[in-house]
This record gives sequence, C-alpha cells and structure tokens, in this order.
Amino acid sequence: MKADATVTHGSRGFDAGKKINGRKRHLLTDTLGLLLDVLVTPASTTDRDAARILLPAAQGRFGRLARIWADGGYTGHLVDWSATQLGLVLDIVRRSDVTRGFAVLPRRWVVERSFTWCLRSRRLVRDYERRTDTSEAVILWSMTMLMSRRLAVQHQQRLAPAATGAA
Repeated sequence: MKADATVTHGSRGFDAGKKINGRKRHLLTDTLGLLLDVLVTPASTTDRDAARILLPAAQGRFGRLARIWADGGYTGHLVDWSATQLGLVLDIVRRSDVTRGFAVLPRRWVVERSFTWCLRSRRLVRDYERRTDTSEAVILWSMTMLMSRRLAVQHQQRLAPAATGAA
C-alpha cells in the first residue's frame, strides 16, 4: 500500500517487486474471507518474516486453526517452520506455469476479496497513519463495520420467513 507523506520513514519501506514505497498489509481470514487478524509492516519486510509474527499470535487466539492457504510469497522454510513449531499445515497456492494473464486461484481469491473489501473504506485506499498499530486498528474497524452489516442482513433474512409464516 502506498504511504502518504505523513507516514514516518522508519515505518515504511520499499517493495522492489511492486515498486512501491509504503507498507504491506498481511491479512489472516477465515474461509469466508472475514478478518481474523491483521499485521502492517514496512513494504521491505518479506511475507515469510511477517508470517513468523502473525501466525503464532493467531494460533494463540484461534485454537482450531489448523490449515492455512497462502500465496507464493510464503514458500520456503516457512512451510517447515509452521509445521514443526506451530503444528499448522501451510498450503501454498501457486499459479500454473502455463497460465497466461489473469486466473482465479483456488482459495487464494478469498483473501484477495478481503483486500478489496478493505478498499471500500476511503481511509484505507492509501496509508495515512503515522504508526503501524494505528493502521491495523483502522483496518480492524473497517472490517468490523463490514462484518456487522453482513450479520445484520443475515439476521433479518432468518427472521423474515418466521414473520411471514406467523401472519
């Protein structure tokens, strides 16, 4: 995510792959794409290093966490480390070498959709926060609003058949 001029230089970095000076947002979602945990790091932080911070914290909070689907940035020693140290199965979802252009990857689209949901909040289109913990809080707030709206709609849909049947 590109960082605004208000973001301090100590909390931002340069991602040479995407050529962006800013921060990375690492999301952990459930299978529906609803946010479980978030970590914001300088863009220069590798995905594997961020996962070593995010996964142990998430495992402590979510006892049933057993399998994680991740993209190619999380390959390498992290797969073995998560299995031996945390007891988690880390499945890497890879693009086929023969695929050209855009292709929907199984399981990977769920977290990509969550990133898109975040971008519905105007405040999250660019990173304006000075501190990474404040940036994480804004993401949590935005996703809390989205999830509570979805729960309210589901609750209304469950009540609607009962209300029509009672009349």
